[in-house]
Amino acid sequence: MKFLDQCKVYVKSGGGGDGCVSFRREKFIPFGGPDGGDGGRGGDVIIEAVEGLNTLIDYRYLQHHKAERGIHGMGANRTGSDAPTLVLKVPVGTQVFEEDQETLIADLDKLGDRVLLAKGGSGGWGNTKFKSSTNQAPRRFNPGHDGEERWIWLRLKLIADAGLLGMPNAG
Repeated sequence: MKFLDQCKVYVKSGGGGDGCVSFRREKFIPFGGPDGGDGGRGGDVIIEAVEGLNTLIDYRYLQHHKAERGIHGMGANRTGSDAPTLVLKVPVGTQVFEEDQETLIADLDKLGDRVLLAKGGSGGWGNTKFKSSTNQAPRRFNPGHDGEERWIWLRLKLIADAGLLGMPNAG
């Protein structure tokens, strides 16, 4: 079994979904007004300390972790769904550092500790948000905001269960 106690990982949260430009259309309502929905939130990236792991070897060969993008808004005032959260599972005793390897972000020393590494982007507005008394049929929407991205270092603290005391022997 291979063992790794330090690795560099790239994390990127998902961007928000775009808003929608749509207008209500029904049989006897020729000018129904705007009904474009908002975009969904992008997925967050969270790191969690779990039981049963004792090495960071999984992150040696899979270094890029990207959360999904939020779903775009749709007509009939339908808001796009939020993207799922991406959870990175690490062993208990893992420290998370910035790219400079000096700034400590988190110390996951208890089982179940969770830390938000990158927050997902917010969804854009649909054309319903832009209607007013002077502009009753806006053809405008907002795109979703981009997610955060960063490089981090994961370092595993090794804690010994037993220690040996005594004189060194050479024989």
